[in-house]
Formats: sequence, C-alpha cells, structure tokens
Amino acid sequence: MLGIITFIIIFGIIVIVHEFGHFYFAKKSGILVREFSIGMGPKIFAHRGQDGTTYTLRILPLGGYVRMAGWGDDTTEIKTGSPASLTLNSEGVVTCIDLSQKTSNMNSLPMNVTSYDLEDKLVITGLVMDETKTYPVDHDATIIEEDGTELRIAPLDVQYQNASVWGRLITNFAGPMNNFILGAVVFVLLAFVAGGVSDYSSNHFRVTSDGAMYQAGVRDNDQILKIGSQKVTNWESLVEAVDSSTDGLKEGQTIAVTVKSHNKTKTLNITPKKQNGSYMIGVQPALKTSLTDKIFGGLKQAWDSAFLILNSLRGLITNFSLNKLGGPVAMYQMSNQAASAGFETVLQLLGMLSINLGIMNLIPIPALDGGKIVINILEAIRRKPLRQETETYITLAGAAFMVILMIAVTWNDIMRAFF
Repeated sequence: MLGIITFIIIFGIIVIVHEFGHFYFAKKSGILVREFSIGMGPKIFAHRGQDGTTYTLRILPLGGYVRMAGWGDDTTEIKTGSPASLTLNSEGVVTCIDLSQKTSNMNSLPMNVTSYDLEDKLVITGLVMDETKTYPVDHDATIIEEDGTELRIAPLDVQYQNASVWGRLITNFAGPMNNFILGAVVFVLLAFVAGGVSDYSSNHFRVTSDGAMYQAGVRDNDQILKIGSQKVTNWESLVEAVDSSTDGLKEGQTIAVTVKSHNKTKTLNITPKKQNGSYMIGVQPALKTSLTDKIFGGLKQAWDSAFLILNSLRGLITNFSLNKLGGPVAMYQMSNQAASAGFETVLQLLGMLSINLGIMNLIPIPALDGGKIVINILEAIRRKPLRQETETYITLAGAAFMVILMIAVTWNDIMRAFF
C-alpha cells in the first residue's frame, strides 16, 4: 500500500508541476487555458476562476492536464439536434450554453441546436418552439459540457495557434523547464535532509554502524591514510585501494588499514565483508555541511543526474532495446523500492524522474513538447505558420508512435515483473 501511495504522490507531483509550466506561460502569452485538472477521469469538483480557467479535481489521482484553447484535442462539439439550455443577458446575447441537462435554470431558453460557430462568428442556431432562431454568443460565454464541467468557449483570438510564435515556444518549453526546476529543488532539499553533500575529495569518511571499520573502533571523520601499501587521499583512491587489497582475498582474511584519529595514527587489521561480489569495509564519503555546500552540492547532483540520463538516452539511441525503457509498471516498482528504503530515497527518485521527464519531453517527436518546439522554430525561421492540417497530421503521427511505444514498453515491463 505504501508503494502505491508513493507512486501516486511522485507521479502526481511531477505531472502537475509539468502542466503548471504550460498553464502559467500560456496565460502570459494570451492563450486561454480552459481547464486545469488535477487527476483524470470523472470530475469530483470544479471551480471556475475569475481568470476564465476552470479548476477541476478528478477521481483518478494520476497526474493532471491543462486544456488550452485550440491546443491538441481541445474541441467543443455539439451534435446536430442536441438539446441545450441558453442563458441570455438583457441584450439577448448568450452567456452560457448548457449541454448537460443536469442543471435547472427557470430563466434559460431551451433549444435544439442545428448549427453553431463559437470560434469566429460567435453565433448559435437552433429550434426554439419549432421556430429556427439564431442568437449571438458573448466572447466570454461559457459552455457546460455533458459531464457538467463549465468552461469558457474558445474564440480564435485566444486560441493557441493565434498566439505569437515566441509565446507558443515558451509555453511548450515551460513544462520540461518546470521539471528541471523541480529536480534541482528536490536535490537541494535532499542535501538538507541528509545533513550535507558527499565530499569525495577528502580522506575523512563516515562509518556505517554495521561495517567492519566501525567494529574495529573507527568513527566518523577519522582519516584513512593507507589501505595495504596504497595511500588514500580521497574517495576514488580509497575505492581503488580496497579493490586492489581485496583482489584474491579469501573470506575471513584481513587487510591492513592505517587510520588517524585524534592526532594518533594506528594500523588496524580489518576483515572486509563481501556483498554482491565485492568487498566492503563499511565507510561512506564524509559530508560537507555548510549552507552553500548544501545548495551548490544539491544543484551539482541535479546536473550530474541530467548528464547520467543523457548518456543513457544516447546509449538507447545507438543500441535500442525495450529493456532500457520503463513505463508506469517500472515506475511503480521503483516507487515501491524507494518507499521501503526511506524518505531520502523517495526524494532522490522524485528528483531523478522529474529531470528524466523534462529531458524525454524535449525529444523532437511531434506529440512531445520537443516536437512542438521544433515546429515553433521552423515557423520562426519561415516567418509564417505551418498549415493547420499539416501540423495536425504530424502531431497525430507522433501521437500514434508514442501510443505504440507506450504499449510495447508497458507490456515489456509486465513480462519482466511477473514472468
């Protein structure tokens, strides 16, 4: 159960932060954000703000989405003959179109809609008491969809495609950007939670309570000067010295470790413990604990994680394998393991996955943010937009590719996990 909760929290935070980036910069670019949803599926709660955005909470706690006017699959469809209730102002202009039949307004006008234009001409036509009538629709009118969600209509001037090319570009980039910011913040927070960041440049070390060095009387921040005949000056030299000294070592045999503690130097005979095929003496890098060390150390961890992900991506491109990819099943497994390991591991996973989502979304596949950014750059170079039909076909092709890939990855995850 803890693993499921951890998965929902991690996935939810990453996706909501990503979508908030799109939301914020879309509004700054003059694009109407019709809905900002937390969760998926049937609506539990909705509130329409003064900014024109409807904020919804949905039943499935898996991420969220933003619904921008004219973006992606955002459409308002009214089937011919559909019953609707129109709310008109004192001037006879429609301010609300109710398609849900779930609300009762004694002052509304019932209509069977025959045609409408809610983007350009802003009119709606239909049968009222067996008479065909046409009413103007207010620019800021709302429409109540069949599930009861009330949204602003989407006139052309507030649609995504009519924003400036730079506005669209920053709107598309803002999602991945927010994931990078979240990853950096999480790694800095992790440094504070851990009490500092690892100091790989020192030969002062922390000692694990169940390790061989602790049992020999060594304590945190004692210096390890030599292992066998090899000098130890930092973490890298310690790892090399342990590997060299334990090469061919039989279980139960000891190695000589020279330690400096309280200005006294002594040589100890340590019995390394074998774990996963390697010998361990039970030490970890010391911590740098100043405020600046924690902040810049956390940022460096985020930077290093990004390059680790980029190197993995490069390996995936040069030698593709589904086993190098993970979907929701793999993410759940990682969340479950992190929950068992403790809060610090959960934070580390959150930071890594957030940065990973940011990088993966910048891959120039049409359905992803990276593909949209490429289109925006092409439009900036050409100084004119792509034809709407062309962009739609490109996006659909990218979406189909992503759906097929996600199905393949998820199936592969299930086969690896359960068979």
